[in-house]
Amino acid sequence: MDLRKILRQYFADDIDYEIQPLGAGLIHKTFGVGVDGNAHFVLQQINTEVFQMPDAIAHNVNQLLTHAHQHRQDPCFPAPISTLTSHAFARGEQGEYFRLTPFIPNSHAITTCNSSDEAYEAAHQFGRFSASYASLDCNSLKETIPGFHDLLYRWQQFNEALISGVNNRITASKKLIQQMVQEEILLKRYLHIIQSAGFKKRVTHHDTKISNVLFNASVKGVCVIDMDTTMSGYFISDLGDMFRTYLSPGNEEETDLEQVGVRKEYLEAILQGYNEKMSDQLTDQEKEALYYAGEFMMWMQALRFMTDYLMGDIYYGITYEANNLNRAINQMHLLNQYRKQL
Repeated sequence: MDLRKILRQYFADDIDYEIQPLGAGLIHKTFGVGVDGNAHFVLQQINTEVFQMPDAIAHNVNQLLTHAHQHRQDPCFPAPISTLTSHAFARGEQGEYFRLTPFIPNSHAITTCNSSDEAYEAAHQFGRFSASYASLDCNSLKETIPGFHDLLYRWQQFNEALISGVNNRITASKKLIQQMVQEEILLKRYLHIIQSAGFKKRVTHHDTKISNVLFNASVKGVCVIDMDTTMSGYFISDLGDMFRTYLSPGNEEETDLEQVGVRKEYLEAILQGYNEKMSDQLTDQEKEALYYAGEFMMWMQALRFMTDYLMGDIYYGITYEANNLNRAINQMHLLNQYRKQL
């Protein structure tokens, strides 16, 4: 595909832009766009198999930008550039969706959280993001991935996989399945949360991995990026995903469980950074669920990995046959290690 044809939907001048692959994202194809070796823009091809309603993403971003403009505040993320015909996305010859955003000078993203300072800065930025939109009616946002962090939905999918999944995988995984079923109390608490007036739905990012924060050269957070999963949700999604992805030195692909654990100083840094912006936003009931956020997210991700394994690896990409099984084992181990720190 000639990406220069895509760029012509944004710029009237026929500049010979340099286009290079950027980052290591697993969902979208991302490219840096520059002139004379200097980056100016970021071009992304939206993965419409994962995000089947790109217009919902555009709607949500527009809601956020409108709110920020009305309140004369920083939107906390790079605003996408409209095409020459005032559309949110450029379209490829086969109907592909492309988005262009400005490159933030003197900024960079990282793929793994390697210090408590990084954990603090990222949590501070995600807290700032949600707090900035406290007065926005989150019901005005559309679901970009239905049921994304709905624990009941993920539990139902898991139970359906126990019935209709690959028989030999179900049989061979009985011990792990039993361990996961024994955590159903986490579902009961989630159901209490979504039925409680003490828990608020608010603007929630839903994908708070460290690579979705830009840092400057002094390792200070600049802003958050990737608004694709931003929608109405509960704070446990954002805080829980930070716990899940920052705390362990070994990530979800690690099979040596000695490398999967909780760095307590990172836990404290996340709470400090997030609470500096969100403490006055959270209710007393929500503050009592700060640590539950980690249990919620770790168990839900284990359920998702295990469900995919039992169904024959139809969602997550794998590099070997037991990849999703080992991911589920990894997340259950992380959950147990996390509890030892509470």
